[in-house]
Amino acid sequence: MRAVPQALAARIESGAASLCHVWILTRRDGVRLGFTDHDRDLAVDGATCRAASGWTAGAAETAAGFAPGTATAIGGFDDAGLSEVDLAAGLYDGATVACRLVDWSAPGLGVDLWRATVAGAKAEGGGFTLALEGPLAALDRVAGRTFGRSCDAAFGDGRCGVDVAAFPGATCDKRWATCREVFGNGVNFRGFPSAPGEDFLTLYPSEGERNDGGRR
Repeated sequence: MRAVPQALAARIESGAASLCHVWILTRRDGVRLGFTDHDRDLAVDGATCRAASGWTAGAAETAAGFAPGTATAIGGFDDAGLSEVDLAAGLYDGATVACRLVDWSAPGLGVDLWRATVAGAKAEGGGFTLALEGPLAALDRVAGRTFGRSCDAAFGDGRCGVDVAAFPGATCDKRWATCREVFGNGVNFRGFPSAPGEDFLTLYPSEGERNDGGRR
């Protein structure tokens, strides 16, 4: 539930409020850029939010909110705003975007709708496309290692240690036997070959056989 300032709520209830959206993008280097779907530039929270920037309410509203996953925001390049040169330099990667609903006749009155992080940015069709992640997207990320029988290193990387030049055309299927017997690299195997698999859960004693745990 959003906390709407009392003064803004009163204007909305009276029908006096003239509402529009503003977006404030803050890069990791501290540079702040503002955009609005109003027909005039607005000063909001110390940032000049430029009109005619190509940003619209529907461009990022649909999924960026507070849900996990990604959405996109689309706009046009502007030398005073987002430039293609800065985009190519990766200056917008990791930036934060805050969307506010404000009264354009009193821009100080507003309410935050959502905040998101720029997960990726690219030039497309004469403009830009920003991939936005909502705050709950972090819950979808895997933290730490996944324990399994197969090796989780990339073939030939620092964790693997195999000199791929010594095995031209070779690939690795991530199995312990392959690592040890083909590449002689068992000491660097990054899996857990003795970990029980799903088949372990379905095992049951067989009548007439010697059940002394020898097969394990």
